[in-house]
Amino acid sequence: MSNFLDHKNVAIIVAAGRGERAGGLIDGPKQYRLIGNRPIIAHTIEKFQQHSGISHLIIVTHIDDDELITTACENVDRQNITLVHGGATRQQSVLNGLKAAIEMNPKFVLIHDGVRPFVTSALISDVLEGLSEGHDAVLPATAVADTLKRANQDMIIEDTVSRENLYAAQTPQGFDFQTILSAHLKAEQAERFDFTDDCALIEWIGHEVFIVQGSSENTKLTTMEDIKMANDKLMPAFADVRTGNGYDVHQLVDGDHVTLCGIDIPHNKALSGHSDADVALHALTDALLATCGEGDIGDHFPPTDPQWKGAASYIFLEHAAKIIRDHGGIITNADVSLIAEQPKIGPHRQKMRESLAKILGIDVVRCSVKATTNEKIGFIGREEGIAAIATATVVYGANS
Repeated sequence: MSNFLDHKNVAIIVAAGRGERAGGLIDGPKQYRLIGNRPIIAHTIEKFQQHSGISHLIIVTHIDDDELITTACENVDRQNITLVHGGATRQQSVLNGLKAAIEMNPKFVLIHDGVRPFVTSALISDVLEGLSEGHDAVLPATAVADTLKRANQDMIIEDTVSRENLYAAQTPQGFDFQTILSAHLKAEQAERFDFTDDCALIEWIGHEVFIVQGSSENTKLTTMEDIKMANDKLMPAFADVRTGNGYDVHQLVDGDHVTLCGIDIPHNKALSGHSDADVALHALTDALLATCGEGDIGDHFPPTDPQWKGAASYIFLEHAAKIIRDHGGIITNADVSLIAEQPKIGPHRQKMRESLAKILGIDVVRCSVKATTNEKIGFIGREEGIAAIATATVVYGANS
């Protein structure tokens, strides 16, 4: 008996489906829905990357999902990943993945549903060990526990089906690579594209399939209810809510407008600074960075760097928002208070809120802009400058 660690083994993750039962394309294919603040497919990929018996991953995606899979893999090691486009059916998508694996010449291949993110390392090992024992195909499965009924098209029960020796199939299904590749090619040649899983092709060519014990946690996320339950499982029992504060001030000089919250407001003066001197966005950038200990705006965009000369400050805020997402955070509120004698903020407040919402990628109801004067006191009262105070609220999940 060989050890599966002695061989090159490839995992094919099938993620080309449209996910109709989970809401179709209204909110995007289900494999890219978020659970625990990360796409489902990212959790699945991570499980196989962390297993020492898998040397390479082939991710089979829909041709329209290139941007989605690229985003999902932002925080994933891409060195051992190959992306392949799928076909019209799952069977054709798997075959595309198998063809991509030919040049890798693996001994064993595991084929897994992209929407089974709770597969365990132990289950992956069990499948690989079954292959090492000489089986051409290994299926993780659980014995059927529920009473089974057969109904007619009118939903009237016709009889009760014995559940003895019945098993519910799971993935990853494991195979000797050459055997499963041959089975898929024969099915393609015979124009048989009706197989519901890969082990069915092995049965069709007359080979045995060996069962190993599946896992009750290795559920396939099919409906919106499944996805909600998965998210609840990954989120912490208590909310990790963090608040950050930011402050900025810039001098007023001769000019014809000021930029505040990304909105240009006509004025007889302008804010002076290395960038566009948007005090509101600078303060909010610092507030966001404070929630995850990532320093301040000067650490990321030093004023001594000429590339930021005259830069639009939304660039800084977008960068901070990306850092928040990379840390597993969700921005739940952004609040900016402007302190200025002039110009009047009220007529521009709604556009400012909408600008913040667009930059941060959150709902406008989560963005607040307020203003006050300094009652003619100090440099602000003398209209020598404008200041901003910002507060950001971010909720971090289990993966932060």
